[in-house]
Amino acid sequence: MSDPSCLIGITMGCPVGIGPELILRFLSRPAAEGPFTPIVLGNLGVLKKCAHDLGLNPRLISWQPGRPVTPGAISVFDPSPGTTLPDPGKLVWGNPTIETGRAMAAYIEEAVNLILKGELAAMVTCPITKSALNAAGYTFPGHTEMIASICGSSDYAMMMAGDKLRVTLVTIHSSLSDVPDLLSLSTITKLIRITADSLRNDFGINGPRIAVTGLNPHAGEGGLFGDEEIRIIRPAIDQARSDGWQAFGPFPPDTIFAKAVDGEYDVVVCMYHDQGLIPFKLLHFSDGVNVTIGLPIVRTSVDHGTAYDIAGKGVADIKSLKAAYRMAGEIVINRRKLKREESL
Repeated sequence: MSDPSCLIGITMGCPVGIGPELILRFLSRPAAEGPFTPIVLGNLGVLKKCAHDLGLNPRLISWQPGRPVTPGAISVFDPSPGTTLPDPGKLVWGNPTIETGRAMAAYIEEAVNLILKGELAAMVTCPITKSALNAAGYTFPGHTEMIASICGSSDYAMMMAGDKLRVTLVTIHSSLSDVPDLLSLSTITKLIRITADSLRNDFGINGPRIAVTGLNPHAGEGGLFGDEEIRIIRPAIDQARSDGWQAFGPFPPDTIFAKAVDGEYDVVVCMYHDQGLIPFKLLHFSDGVNVTIGLPIVRTSVDHGTAYDIAGKGVADIKSLKAAYRMAGEIVINRRKLKREESL
C-alpha cells in the first residue's frame, strides 16, 4: 500500500482551463520525480481528452485512497465520477460552465478532506475561475477562503514565494481608495505573526527577518506625504518586536524590495496588492508560488489564472506548477522536521 505521508494531491482546477494541460505535461517529465508521489484530483475523461488534443500518450489510471500507486502512471482520483461532469467530451476549452464550477469545487473539497484524514500529505492547486465557482453556488472569492473555511481556520494569509523574493499582503483584492481605512494595528501585527510563523515552520528559517513597507511614497516622509506610517504601521511593527519578532520598517516601498532580494530580509510585508505583486512578478512571473500560510494543512498553488485564451493549445508554461509541487514537498519536510525537534 502506498504511504499516504508521501502523496501530494494536485487538483485539476477548472476542467476547461490550462490545469489539465499543466498536469499532463508536468507529470510526464522526470521533474515530477522525487520523495513524493503525485495524485491528481480531477476527471479522467477530461485528462484523456486533453492528452488526445495535445498529441500526448500518458498512462492514465483511476485511483482510490488507500490503494497502491502504479509506478509510471498518472493516478487520478475523481471524487464524484459521472456526476459533476457527465460528458467530458462535450466540454469546450476556454468555456466554463456551472458543471465545471461544481467539478473544480469538488476537487478542492476532497483534497482538503483527504489531507485532514491523513490520506494525503499536501495539496497543490491548479487555477480556477471565481465566476464559475460562484455560479455553482459557492460564495467564496477564491481558493484560499474556501480552503480556510473547510479547515475551520481564521488566521491565514497569502504568501507569494520564489527563490529570490517572498511577499505577504495586508490587504489583497481591495480598491486602492479603500486601503488606508483597512489598515489597523491589529491586522498588520497579525500578518507579521502569521508570516513569521510560516517562515519558521514552513521554510525552516529560525529568527526570520521581516521587512514592512510603508503605505505612502518615501514611507510618508515623516508625515509629509501621509501619516499612516506614524499612526498605524510603526506602532504595529513596535508591537511585533515586543512580541519577539524581528520586524523592521516601515521602509519606503521603492527601495525595500531590492534589499530583500539581496538577502537582507526574508520577506516583505506589503500594505496592498500591487505594492507587493508588481516586484514579485517582475522576478517570478513564470515560477512564482502562491502559498496559503497559517493553515493546519499544506497548500501551494500556481501563481497564475486559468488562461482560457490558450487552454488546449499546448503552450502553457509548467514552471509555476513545478515550483508549487516542489515547494509543497519542502514545506511538508520542514514541518515534520520541526515537529521531531520539538518532541525531543
